[in-house]
Amino acid sequence: MKLNRKTFDFLLMLPPLLLSSFGIVMIYSASMVTTYIADKPAYSMMLKQSVWFAIAIFAFLFACFFNYKIYQRMTKVIIGILTILLVAVMLFGTEINYSKSWLYIGPFSVQPSEFVKIGLVMYLASVYTNKQEYIDDFFKAVLPPLVITSLLLGLIIQQPDIGTAGIIFSIACVVIFSSGIKFRHLSLLIGVGAVLLVALGLQMMTDEKISRFTGAYQPFADPEHSGYQLIQSYIAIATGGISGTGIGQGIQKLGYLTQAESDFIMAVIAEELGLFGVLFVIVCIAIIVLRGFFIAMKCENKFGSLLAIGISAMFGIQTIINLGAISGLLPITGVPLPFVSYGGTSLLVSLFSVGVLNNIARHVNYNRYQERIIETEQENKPDSYTSERRAKKSNSYSSIKKSNALK
Repeated sequence: MKLNRKTFDFLLMLPPLLLSSFGIVMIYSASMVTTYIADKPAYSMMLKQSVWFAIAIFAFLFACFFNYKIYQRMTKVIIGILTILLVAVMLFGTEINYSKSWLYIGPFSVQPSEFVKIGLVMYLASVYTNKQEYIDDFFKAVLPPLVITSLLLGLIIQQPDIGTAGIIFSIACVVIFSSGIKFRHLSLLIGVGAVLLVALGLQMMTDEKISRFTGAYQPFADPEHSGYQLIQSYIAIATGGISGTGIGQGIQKLGYLTQAESDFIMAVIAEELGLFGVLFVIVCIAIIVLRGFFIAMKCENKFGSLLAIGISAMFGIQTIINLGAISGLLPITGVPLPFVSYGGTSLLVSLFSVGVLNNIARHVNYNRYQERIIETEQENKPDSYTSERRAKKSNSYSSIKKSNALK
């Protein structure tokens, strides 16, 4: 593929970079009390997120230039690595916020379940591309993905991380639905998956996590405990109004709203930048999601199309769950806001995924660019009839000139 400026999708590149940079600023504002309590410099969280951003930029650029079609041949290796990482979390992981989801590598913590999001999308896109001939066969096209998806979800629920498991399950449903599978098989997959998700989730549910569900729908029934976090989020949103109090001027982050720099960073944005700040984030993410679906429709490669759909669904579903949590429409499940929330693994996966999406767009744009060149050449090329007439006129004119010269 020819590497030139015209093949890049700049509409897809700008929003994630803007959101990531904006997120670093808001993390600095939201983490003032957290860093003070931990007896660390005020900029420590911002600095760590900036380091992750630099690493994520390299991953983004790599994904932009790395041919996405190669991932189709690597899915078995990817699933194997993800399974090993999830097992390693069970054995050697560190518990943070009631979930044993992190592995420490030096000063950095890594959350392997974040990698499962993009890894499973690649696996499902590959399986349903390779098995299009058997798409209606339950044992060949339906059962293998069901087993792999259930295995990964089971390992994540064991941590327990119900929020991430729910996101991955939803993404898988979108990809499978888009593959062309029979509706009865899709219904069976969703039914079995939902039952397993709920059953394992209830088994691993702690009192703290149950209180998140009850507090989401009746926060004022227990304002000091289960409903406390959501009420503080309400106060932050109401205080911000249209234009906000100004960056750094928010009150709720000063010990009232916990996890202000991560899961509830949108509440801080609403308080300090008001409705305008919230709309900025939503519009940027909406551009990424809609552009991703547009690329999926234009991509003639089945694997690329399903991969683009899965990545777009990943950002859309994660954003909806995060916004639903801070507004009380959904239970608080600890889902970060893509590109903006504090968390290096989430940022790394998000920018890498956008890079993959951009690589798919480059192939689509390159093919369309080549088609336009061919069409232009055909339009400029004279038809045979016109060429013959011009040749005859030229010969006649030459004959007349010769005869006049002889006379």
